[in-house]
Amino acid sequence: MDSGRKFKVVKADSLERVRTGEPENLPERFAHRALGMQASEIRSLFAVASRPEIVSLAGGMPNLSALPMQMMASVTEKLISENGAEALQYGNGQGHPRLREQICDVMALEGIKAHPDDVIITTGSQQALDLISRIFIDPGDVVLVEAPSYVGALGTFKQYEAAVVHINMDQDGLIPQALRDAIKTTKAAGRKIKFLYLIPNYQNPAGVLLPADRRTEILDICRQEGIFIVEDNPYGLLGFDKPSPNAMRASDSENVIYLGTFSKTIAPGLRVGWALVPQSLKDKMVIASESSILCPSNFTQLVISSYLANQPWRDQITSFAKLYKERRDAALSALDKYFPKSATWTKPAGGFYIWITLPPEIDTNALMPKAIAAKVAYVPGTAFYADGFGSWSLRISYCYPTVERITEGIKSLAGVISTEMQARQIN
Repeated sequence: MDSGRKFKVVKADSLERVRTGEPENLPERFAHRALGMQASEIRSLFAVASRPEIVSLAGGMPNLSALPMQMMASVTEKLISENGAEALQYGNGQGHPRLREQICDVMALEGIKAHPDDVIITTGSQQALDLISRIFIDPGDVVLVEAPSYVGALGTFKQYEAAVVHINMDQDGLIPQALRDAIKTTKAAGRKIKFLYLIPNYQNPAGVLLPADRRTEILDICRQEGIFIVEDNPYGLLGFDKPSPNAMRASDSENVIYLGTFSKTIAPGLRVGWALVPQSLKDKMVIASESSILCPSNFTQLVISSYLANQPWRDQITSFAKLYKERRDAALSALDKYFPKSATWTKPAGGFYIWITLPPEIDTNALMPKAIAAKVAYVPGTAFYADGFGSWSLRISYCYPTVERITEGIKSLAGVISTEMQARQIN
C-alpha cells in the first residue's frame, strides 16, 4: 500500500466524495469491447429535451395519462397485503409460471400459439436483445437489420462487436429482394450471418407496417438460408384502425425468436418483457439470463399478472391506441400545414413514430442546436444507422406531448428547416 497517497475531499452541493485521482492507464484496463462504448444520440438528447420549455418530439415515452393510477395503486396494495411474501422474494429464473401463461394469452391476439415453457421473462425486451446477442454474436459476425433500425438494438449489437448490415426499406417495410441481395453479398465475402433483426409492426423509427405477404416471403428466405429471425414487437397491439397482420412467429416456431414487452401497453417503469424462443434455444437463454440477473423481479411480474387477471387490459390498450391516434393525426396535420413541400414523411397506422426525409443538403445533426434554440427537439436520422448514414432524415415521436404541444413543436421545427433551406437556396 502506498502510505503516502494523497486524499482529497471534494464537496459538490450537499454531497461529499473522496477523490484519489484518476486511475493510471485506465483505457488499458478496459476490455476491448468497452473501448467502443458510447452513449446513444437519444440518451445525450434527453438532458436537453426534458427541459419544460422544450417541446420534445425526441423520446418514445409512452403516455401514461390514459392509465388509471388509482387502479394501479389498488392492484399493488392488494398484491402486497395478500401475497407480499412471494412478491418480495427471489423468483424463478425463467419467470413466474402464471405470468408466462398469461403472456401466451396476450400473444394469441396476434396469432401465436405458444407454450409457457418456451417463454422467458426478461427485464424489458432490451434485456432479451442482450441475451440473444451474448449467445449468438462473436466479434465480426454479421447481424442484418432494417434501414433505419432501432437505436437500442444497434447499441447492443455494437457492444458485442457485430458487423451490422442494413437492409433497405420502403413504405411497406423491409424489401425482400434487398434482403436476398444482402445475404448473397455477405456470404460471398465469406462472412457469417447470425440473425435478421426487425420490427414488423409500426417500426421504430420509421413507423411502417410490414404486410402479410412480405412477412411470408422473408420467413421463407431466412428459413432457406439458415438465418434466425429476431422479431421485436413492442407496438403490435397499438394499431389505430385495424389489427396488424399475424406475428411472424405465428407461422414459424423454429426459426423465429419473438420479443414482447408490457412497456407500451401497460407501463415502462415495471420493466417486464419476454422472449418466446424455439425449444432448442431455451436452456441457453435461461442460463444467460440467470447469470446476468439471477431472476426477473417477482414484484413487477406479479403486479402485471394481477393486472391481467383482474382488470380490463384489452380495453386499456384500446384507450392507449385512441390517445396515440389523436396525437398521430395532430402530427400529420401539422406536417401538412407547416413543413416544406420538398420534405416527405411516413404515415404510420399505429405505434409512436414518424420518419421525415429532407433534401440531402440538410444535415439534421448540425440543425439540432438551432431546433433547441427554437424550443423543439427531435432525433437525427444518423442515430438509427450503424454507419452514420441518414444525415438528412429525422424521427419525431408523437406519443408523449399533448396535441397542442405537438402542433407547436412541428411548427417551430418547420420554421428552423425552412430558414436553413433558404440559407442554402434549396427549393
